[in-house]
Amino acid sequence: MTTHAGELDRLGTAKYVLLTTRRRDGTTVPTPVWVAHDGAALVIWTATDAGKVKRIRRDPAVTVAPCDARGKPRGSAVSGTATVLDADATERVRQLIQRKYGIAGRVAILGSRLRRGRSGTVGVAVTLDQQQP
Repeated sequence: MTTHAGELDRLGTAKYVLLTTRRRDGTTVPTPVWVAHDGAALVIWTATDAGKVKRIRRDPAVTVAPCDARGKPRGSAVSGTATVLDADATERVRQLIQRKYGIAGRVAILGSRLRRGRSGTVGVAVTLDQQQP
């Protein structure tokens, strides 16, 4: 069994993770997203009006698994709890994404800022659930 810190490292170093949220009817919705490791949580950056944000606000239970850009899982999923972050924390997420993804991250964030403005995107923190031995 891997440790909690080991799971954070495994997922935080992945290029993409598959974030799976649930609709009201229980249907799961997997979405590949960029991810960064921030202390005891994983963080993602997304559009404020994205469906995943709406689903997280309603039901914060999620799973995350490493995946490729198309969402094909590359490892086991881990359950967690997602939290939509405030403006200050979202700015930190932007910095972490830029640092991890380099020029691609900077270009994506700049393009998004030009299209949507600063409030058009939001950070989401995912805290992994404690695993049982």
